Parts: sequence; C-alpha cells; structure tokens
Amino acid sequence: MLDIKFIRENKDLFAKGAEKKHIKFNVLDLISVDDERRNLLSSVETSRAEQNIFADKIGKESDSNNRGALIEQSKKAKQDLKEKEEKLAEVMKKWQGLMLQVPNIPDMSVPEGDSDAQNVEVRSWGEKPKFNFKPKDQIALFEALNMADFERGTKVAGFRGYFLKNDAVLLCFALWQFTLDKFIKKGFTPMIVPSLVNREPFMGTGYLPQSEEDLYKTQDANYLAGTAEVATMGYYMNEVLQKSDLPKKIIAFSPCFRREAGSHGKDTKGLVRVHEFFKVEQVVLCEASHEESVKFHEELTGISEEIMRDLKIPHHVVANCGGDLGLGQVKKYDIEAWVPSEEKYRETHSSSYFHDFQTRRLNIRYKDDQGKLRFAHSLNNTALATPRILVPLVENYQNEDGSITVPEVLRRYVGKDVIKL
Repeated sequence: MLDIKFIRENKDLFAKGAEKKHIKFNVLDLISVDDERRNLLSSVETSRAEQNIFADKIGKESDSNNRGALIEQSKKAKQDLKEKEEKLAEVMKKWQGLMLQVPNIPDMSVPEGDSDAQNVEVRSWGEKPKFNFKPKDQIALFEALNMADFERGTKVAGFRGYFLKNDAVLLCFALWQFTLDKFIKKGFTPMIVPSLVNREPFMGTGYLPQSEEDLYKTQDANYLAGTAEVATMGYYMNEVLQKSDLPKKIIAFSPCFRREAGSHGKDTKGLVRVHEFFKVEQVVLCEASHEESVKFHEELTGISEEIMRDLKIPHHVVANCGGDLGLGQVKKYDIEAWVPSEEKYRETHSSSYFHDFQTRRLNIRYKDDQGKLRFAHSLNNTALATPRILVPLVENYQNEDGSITVPEVLRRYVGKDVIKL
C-alpha cells in the first residue's frame, strides 16, 4: 500500500489518478477514516498511559481505602481502554481495506482512455508479410503439422485445454533457451520460481483483492499464480537490501494459471488465451528514484523488443491508456505482434513500473548512502509467454506448401530449418 502521509498531502493527485484510471475510489472517504484512526490511536495511547499511572499509584499506595478507590478507577479506565481498542480494531480493518484500494498515480505521459482501444502506438518494427496464397490461421497450421491437439485437450482439461506435440514442443524449448541465454548475457539472475504461492505475495503485488476472480485457489488457501512476477517479488519480502545490491535483475521462469474469468467469449479456440501456460518474466528492483524506474522501464521494454526483432516477427509497442492500467502501475507498455489471419496486432508482452507500490506492501527496503531505510522501486516485463508467442510465429513464418520456416535464431535449438510433415 502507498504512504498515507503522501496520500493526505496529495489527495487531489490521487483523485485525478483514480479518475484517469477509471477506478472508483473516493480519496476523501479514506482521509475521513484515517482521521478517525488517528484520533482513536491518540486516545488509546492516552488511556494506556493512564493505566500505567494507575498501576504505579496502586503499587505505592499504602492506605487500603485509597488503594481500593484507585483499583476501582483503574477497572473503569481499563474497560474504557478495551472499548477504545475494539473500536480501533474495527476502524483499522476498514482503513486497511481502503488503503488496499488506493490506485497508484499514473505518469503524466500515460494517454487518456477507458480501454485498450485507446492505447497509443509508440513505434513499430518489421514489414507485415505479403503472401501469394491465402494464409492459414494458427489452428489449421498446428493441426495440419501435428503440432497440437485441441480436441483431446478439451477432453482431458476442459475448456481452453490443449496438447502441444512434436515440433511445437521443440519450438517452446528453443524459445525458452534462446530467451534465457540472452538474459544471462545481460547480467540477469535466472530463477525457476513457485507457481503455488500463499496470499501475502499476491496482496503485495496487487493481484489481491482486486483480481481474485481470475485466480485459481487451492484447498489450502494458496493460489496458483498467473505470472512469475508474484513469487519473484515475494523472494525479498520483509528484507533489507544494501544500496550496493541494487539493481536486482531477475529472469524468472514458471508455469502460470489464469481462470480468464472476465474473458467469456474471447479467443475461445487456439493458443492465444489459455488457462495454463509458461512465462519467462523480467523483474527488477532498483533505487527509489523516478528517473531510475523510467530508465529500467525503457531498458526492459527494449530487451523484449530485441527478442521480437531477433525472431523477425512484425510488431509494435503501445503506451497503455489510463483505463488499461492496473491498480499499482505507474506506466505500462504492451508489445503486440502481427497475426496475419486476423489482420491485426495481438499482445505478446507487457512492461510495467510501480514505484514503491509493491515494495511497501511487501516491505522490501534498502539502506541508502546515509543509512536511511527506503522502499525500493519495482518493475516487471514479459520476456516470453508460451504458447501464445507460437501464434504469430507460425502464422508469419508459414509457407505456401503448408510448412513453417523456423526462425534463424532458433534453428540451432530446434535442429531443423523447416517444420513439415
């Protein structure tokens, strides 16, 4: 959660930020509850001090009558304190609930808009392929080359279930290894992180309570994460780092799970939107500086663009509008790849920075040069999401005879230049 002092001092900014993000949140309601919390805290502290005074007086009083009177007064004061503490507990619960709903202030450069339809193109790369034949869509390509089985996937796993087979599997492993090699060369620490994660990291990263409907929950009250970001951010939870340790640059791999609860009727076939998938995720912790956050945001986005250029997949980068930002994001870019069968760009990567929104919740701090404790800033960015990336890959690289040319950078991993029957 954010700093209540900063919220109180900048309530107009937070009101405008919520409006820009199209999030229903009344900052004045929070300040009103915070006033009540502060008053109760002061009253409780005063009553506790009075209890200490009574205890001291009772201990020193030798006259039995005076001692009895003091004890009676102490009992009444203790009951009064108990009632105040109970009231404070209620108010604190309400206050904490509201604090978890405070949206982070979006950057001034974030475009106006209420949905992804208002996202703004920043730059584009690559020429869209021109076929001298009618291009097939992903499903036709995967099934014709025996690379996926959607019918049996549904039979075994239900709606949005799938099996990947043969060369699709080789492509996935090739993509993972290619991506991992690139990030290790750039100084990132590789990790395989848990998908089964307890509630605290989800609260810390902002996925709870807002996005609970999109998460799978276990009988042990844990959750299955939809991104490696959650576990990776939890890695340094409740720890104090040294400034010299920063930046922490991690490339994390994990299976991912999403219910896609809000996507009824969208992408019901194929591999664009599935319940179970794999992600390679970039996560960075840096100094508490807006300039540092902006620098790393551009750097992380640039590495993902580099991957797309290496794969030679036409794509563009869009700046997400206010209504397409999450609760904690200050700014976000999406990279969208060209999908020939749909004649439009589809999202393959997202890149976000949060300032200290997540690290305050997770209590991730560092000591600056003066020895002062400060909350780090956090960023994350998709490095690669499979099997989704296979969709633009196979569609852009398809040939008239039904084969698929393997991107040059993947050939040494796949072991072939062309996928065909």
